[in-house]
Amino acid sequence: MEVGIVGLGRMGGGMAARLTRAGHRVVGYARTPDTVARAAANGVVGASSFAELVQQLSPPRAVWLMVPAGEPTDQYVDQAIARLARGDTLIDGGNSHYTDSMRRGAKAAAAGIDFLDVGVSGGIWGEREGYSMMIGGPKPACDRLAPLFASLAPASDRGWGRVGESGSGHFVKMVHNGIEYGLMESYAEGFDVLRAKGDWKLDLGQVAAIWRYGSVVRSWLLDLTADILADAVALEKIAPYVRDSGEGRWTVEESIALDVPAPVIMLALERRLRSRQADPFAERLLAAMRQRFGGHAVNPG
Repeated sequence: MEVGIVGLGRMGGGMAARLTRAGHRVVGYARTPDTVARAAANGVVGASSFAELVQQLSPPRAVWLMVPAGEPTDQYVDQAIARLARGDTLIDGGNSHYTDSMRRGAKAAAAGIDFLDVGVSGGIWGEREGYSMMIGGPKPACDRLAPLFASLAPASDRGWGRVGESGSGHFVKMVHNGIEYGLMESYAEGFDVLRAKGDWKLDLGQVAAIWRYGSVVRSWLLDLTADILADAVALEKIAPYVRDSGEGRWTVEESIALDVPAPVIMLALERRLRSRQADPFAERLLAAMRQRFGGHAVNPG
């Protein structure tokens, strides 16, 4: 089977490499020629433009977008609808908001093009370990492209599946990332408590390694954490500044809209926001209030 992939960065490039190793024909395009050249060295058929990528595919075509959410995705969706034909399939594998995917799915359907929103998890390890894929959109299109999903997944019969109609794939991926926020924050706080117990000088790397086997809290995320804690010097070189992709925010917004409490995810998001403030005003004001009403000491700024 063949597929065109637009966007050959860390995720898209890894997916292209995994598919080519599985025997699929992959045509790849990226804005930077050097990126296309690197992918071509791994067996991808390079394209110098989006139009050329479409031309090198045989009907019924499948074009997979791995580009930033928002306007960049809209631009490529519009280009694809203009160049693809009835019976072709357009896939958005980025972190788009599910309502955008519903809108794009309806727009593509009006042109006779199937649209699949695929939430993809796996990061930089997906090329080796396989990707988890949550698929939304028409079932016939998903069934037709099953060989691609099976090759990208950790195994042909697990780690991927169609979860519902257009938008559902990205909705499930959104909540997946919200859960991820909570898990990461919980691990980080727990190891911070262990670190603070200075009397025992606990080896955090050792503790993480113990928990990896047989423990209720074992996970792949803990495996990665154990590797990080084994190199304390490298960790000290990383600034305590945590970005977010937006999906944690969307999960919190959705929980509020649905009247479903999600306090752990909400607090994990707030912790990320706080990490970006070099001089947090709220804490400064708190200290000043305590001084005013109780005469408590304050540290000089």
